[in-house]
Amino acid sequence: MKTIYKKLLFLFLLLPLSVFAQSKLSGVVLDGSSNQPMPGVNVIVRGASNSTTTDFDGKFQLNGLKKGDVIEVSFIGYKTETVSFSGQSSVTVTLSEEANQLQEVVVQVGYGTVKKKDATGSVSTVTAKDFNKGAIVSADQLLTGKVAGVRITNSGGQPDATPNIRIRGGASISASNNPLIVIDGVPVDSNNPAGVSNPFNLINPNDIESFTVLKDASATAIYGSRASNGVIIITTKKGTSGEIQFNYSANVTAGKVGKLVNVMSASKFVSFIEEFHPTYTNLLGIDDPNSLATDDLATPGVIEGRILSNTDWQKEIYRTSISTDHNFSARANIFNGVPFRASIGYNNTQGLVKTNDYNRLTASVRLTPTYFDKHLKVDFNAKGIHSKKNAVDEGGAIGGAVNMDPTKPVYDASSGNRFGGYYQNLTLNGNRYLLDGQWNPLALLEQRTRPERVYRLLGNVELDYKFHFLPDLRFVNNFGLDASRAVISENYSDNSIATYRFDNSNNDPNTNYVFNPGRNYYEAQRITNTTWETYLMYSKTLDGFLNKFDLQGGYSYQNFKNDGHRDNYQYNTETGIRELVINEQNPNNRYYNVLNLQSFFGRTNIDLAKKYLFTFSLRADASSLFREDRRWGYFPAAALAWKLKDESFLKNVSVVNDVKIRLGWGKTGQQNITDQVGFYPSTPLFAVGSNSSQYLSGSNLYSALAFNPDLTWEKTTTYNAGIDFDFFKNSFFSGSFDIYKRETTDLLARVPLPPGQGLTDSFIKNVGSTETKGFEFVMNLKPYKTDKVSLDINANLAYNYSEVTDLKDVTSITAGGRLPIQTGVEIARHAVGFQPYSAWVFQQVYDVDGSPIVGAYVDRNGDNVITNDDRYYKALRPNWTFGFGFTFNYGNWDLSSSFRGQLGGQVYNTRKLTLGWIDKSIPNNNNSLSNVLVGTGEDNFDFQNIQGNIPFSDYYLEDATFVRCENIVLGYKFPKFIKSSSLRVYGALNNPFIITKYKGQDPENFDSIDNNFYPRPRMYTFGLSLDF
Repeated sequence: MKTIYKKLLFLFLLLPLSVFAQSKLSGVVLDGSSNQPMPGVNVIVRGASNSTTTDFDGKFQLNGLKKGDVIEVSFIGYKTETVSFSGQSSVTVTLSEEANQLQEVVVQVGYGTVKKKDATGSVSTVTAKDFNKGAIVSADQLLTGKVAGVRITNSGGQPDATPNIRIRGGASISASNNPLIVIDGVPVDSNNPAGVSNPFNLINPNDIESFTVLKDASATAIYGSRASNGVIIITTKKGTSGEIQFNYSANVTAGKVGKLVNVMSASKFVSFIEEFHPTYTNLLGIDDPNSLATDDLATPGVIEGRILSNTDWQKEIYRTSISTDHNFSARANIFNGVPFRASIGYNNTQGLVKTNDYNRLTASVRLTPTYFDKHLKVDFNAKGIHSKKNAVDEGGAIGGAVNMDPTKPVYDASSGNRFGGYYQNLTLNGNRYLLDGQWNPLALLEQRTRPERVYRLLGNVELDYKFHFLPDLRFVNNFGLDASRAVISENYSDNSIATYRFDNSNNDPNTNYVFNPGRNYYEAQRITNTTWETYLMYSKTLDGFLNKFDLQGGYSYQNFKNDGHRDNYQYNTETGIRELVINEQNPNNRYYNVLNLQSFFGRTNIDLAKKYLFTFSLRADASSLFREDRRWGYFPAAALAWKLKDESFLKNVSVVNDVKIRLGWGKTGQQNITDQVGFYPSTPLFAVGSNSSQYLSGSNLYSALAFNPDLTWEKTTTYNAGIDFDFFKNSFFSGSFDIYKRETTDLLARVPLPPGQGLTDSFIKNVGSTETKGFEFVMNLKPYKTDKVSLDINANLAYNYSEVTDLKDVTSITAGGRLPIQTGVEIARHAVGFQPYSAWVFQQVYDVDGSPIVGAYVDRNGDNVITNDDRYYKALRPNWTFGFGFTFNYGNWDLSSSFRGQLGGQVYNTRKLTLGWIDKSIPNNNNSLSNVLVGTGEDNFDFQNIQGNIPFSDYYLEDATFVRCENIVLGYKFPKFIKSSSLRVYGALNNPFIITKYKGQDPENFDSIDNNFYPRPRMYTFGLSLDF
């Protein structure tokens, strides 16, 4: 510890020496009910610039005091206390809980903050004390399961797994359904840098102070076109005006695979082949060079002439992952009055799949000084990050591990091996030894590296000036920059299976092959996103019926620029050598896209009699995606709230701490279709073709690109009614209940086009509408609290039902849900009268024993013929989602746990489709066997093959209901570790178990297609947090 203090001593040199000569006051703040120290309490000197917050032990120190100064001590949910300074050196302040905690909670809204008691929209806030804990890599993991109506489903267990976030189900069907993310006032681009799957990985979770989720249009409309799917506002931690405070936190995590795909072991597979495909037993294992025998079918269990291995290919590609996370932060008052916070962090996370490594280095600094007697507030915020991920071929490795013959070896030490010691089956075809069957999945991982590096700077400067001649008027300017540079380089080692090619000039099969080590792909990209928001805000508090009103009006400019180039390669069909693909018309393979959004916005809040609150807002947005005459969209909103507690009939009711009723209405817009049709969907453009693949050799041809000049804004109207409540002493029972209805019109959807009516077979059009209804319930319970023991329970429940009500000229359109059987086979559709993204399937017929009858489906239309007219729609995504958890404190011990889940929804079990039929194991245009699921060929097995309509049977749909334990955390705090420092140590289990009837690997899958799923790890974490 002495060494740490010495190394950090230089930071104190930033503090002017004059500070130590001034009068100072030290103190401690205690919780009146538990008599425990309170960290994070605000301690300010009334009318002066110096202030601070208490440290982890509830201690604070103020410098530069003079007799007569009044010190205010405040914390959300507690009554503010004051202390008069008369020269005393120390003081103890005890805070008591406010009877009405709802009154003082401050929440973020668009372009400002508001007290919870004055919020008129549907807004949820999650602060650090409620975050998910344990092994946290990305910021979205802090929020998962914590907010009613917010469904966060990542794509799997990768360190950089893509999160799918839906607030109230999303509002569109083809356009983006992702919410707007705002970090410290900077709206973040919805398109990630190259190589980045999870945008939340680009911010250190340890720097985050709170999330605020805006759900209904009355809360989100101020953000206009990017807020149809809700808004998540992330606020990072600030500095302090008191003495310097340090925190170091670290943890180490071990991760293990939970549930594997239940494929056959080598012995079971041998028995299976002998029983169902006896003529293929000579393909098991590898040839025995010391024997000329062939398999004798009269000797079951013994395969003559073959050497059999016992390989668990899933265990070969997975590993026990070891991950570490380190964070160091400092909070101080520098330059005699500038609150300051800085942090650095390093995360090194191993994926469960071998070579899938991720590391991240972050740094942040935040300064919040005030000038001109607090008339000018400055908020400077900068966050830098460098991340590196080795991306792996998930489909090839995970899919290969379940398909690969378990009797084949991993390695091949024979002298004739061509692939660097890895086993790979070959077959002689003419004068070439061709790759045969499944490629070695371990070799796919270890013979390739694909580092994807990202360097990012996210920062902003906000200037908030309160006019000297009119203090009620403020002028705010926010300048934001989100700049990143991404570099991807894919390289293969020597003797890589993936680069195995042939030289046509050589006819000797033993020497006519070549390998292509080195670079196979390269991409460099720069993204520069700029934001400028400027607005005037006038706020006035009055005496009388009109208690308070404020007016706000401003302008927003956002520009998103994406500039990059790629090196693409191809293999020469004559020499087999890899060569760079060069287009003379675009020699650098450059791409350059710009999206510009400009907006005007206004808002007013009115408080009548301190009981009746009104909010009105209007935003006008212009998007460069649309033609000039359709570019502008106008999005109004209105809301009101009634504070019932302040009415005479409830004012003196002691069991009622607060009750507020909210009503809201608003419109928002949607224009984010760049991932579907690029950045110029309404502009006629031409694409340059390759000069080597056209009809005129050496000349480029130009192809017209599809476009739609009639595109305009997708529009969403939302109605919301809600109630916030707080009952009984110490907020024993509090929460909220909301009901809502959402209507989306002019849907931006990809629809088929008749031949001759477009330059493609499908394109984006404004078609039809959807309707969504639902409710959300949030409950917080404090059933027990004493000086030493406390128990807090939280729960949330949400119901969301959407329906496609119109698609204009068609009754349904494709929605995805691709099945892994052949190109272009999809099972999901958006259909009028049904929920979006529903499976279009046949109703399977079963025998008296419950087994499906092959080829038998219910004739739903009664015409005695089974056609597509007999298929029906079954919703894939759940209508019900929930989360709950608890926190238990006993002295210095703490125990917490979080759970989440869903009721309903369906998962298509593609493992049954691709691995669960008898003939799957035998070769198809090769000489290699493939593994199958355990149970294949037994009495309960159902299909010989999957021809005809079998893939479209609802037999493969299974109930996706589940309850997942997100984490269990046990910690202990040493309040006096060394001198004034405190230490908390903890152990955590993340994803310890899941309760479900689903027979596949994991029911939690956003697209409801369980295929090549990267398993979510079960993680064991030990960590510590040191404050000094």
